[in-house]
Amino acid sequence: MSAKRLTAKGEATRHRIVVAAAQLMYEQGISDTTMEDMRAATGASSSQIYHYFADKQALLLAVIDYQTGAVLDLQAPHLDHLDTISGLRAWRDLLVGNQKRLQCRGGCPIGTLGSQTAETNPEARLAVASGYLRWENAIRAGLTAMYSRGNLNGNPDDLALALLTALQGGLLMTKIHRDVRPLEVALDTVLDRISSLSRTLPAVTTNRGRGGRTDRRLSAASTLIEQTFTSG
Repeated sequence: MSAKRLTAKGEATRHRIVVAAAQLMYEQGISDTTMEDMRAATGASSSQIYHYFADKQALLLAVIDYQTGAVLDLQAPHLDHLDTISGLRAWRDLLVGNQKRLQCRGGCPIGTLGSQTAETNPEARLAVASGYLRWENAIRAGLTAMYSRGNLNGNPDDLALALLTALQGGLLMTKIHRDVRPLEVALDTVLDRISSLSRTLPAVTTNRGRGGRTDRRLSAASTLIEQTFTSG
């Protein structure tokens, strides 16, 4: 692709090619998607496609980045609220509902690309791994917030990895069985574990007595946390 900055029209053309390639690779696989398919799907000439992408590998990497963004964008309203059990379960409902809408077909676009490249295309495998890391980081951010507030008695890193791994396995099994139950069971099992490690801390109450004195009474849970940090 040209190193020069693209015009708005050029950006639009490049995006159109990537979106078409993503759809083709998702439906018929990477190896079975040819440049001829691309020309037919986009109406672009070979010279136009090669203007934006040096080869099929460059296009594949752009597709991986696009699919990662699309997957995260779909979940964006929920990813910012994974710092509560209710937020986590609402996110779970979104994922399950999406599979119902798709009739349990297709699985995860990122995972599909990963399964086709993991053993044969190291560069693409690393790109998929990077996409998964972005997803895992979004989950970890919510769990870390819970941990920092004292609402979670568990390792946020391990729990985020377990949750994403359960999600990926659940999506694969759901696609194979054409049934959302594997996804529901996988997610609910990890979320139940996270719930068992969580606790709600009552707010600190403030009572003002005579002479303007302030009597701050910490809850038992808050006191326990304070003692833990002091002893450490």
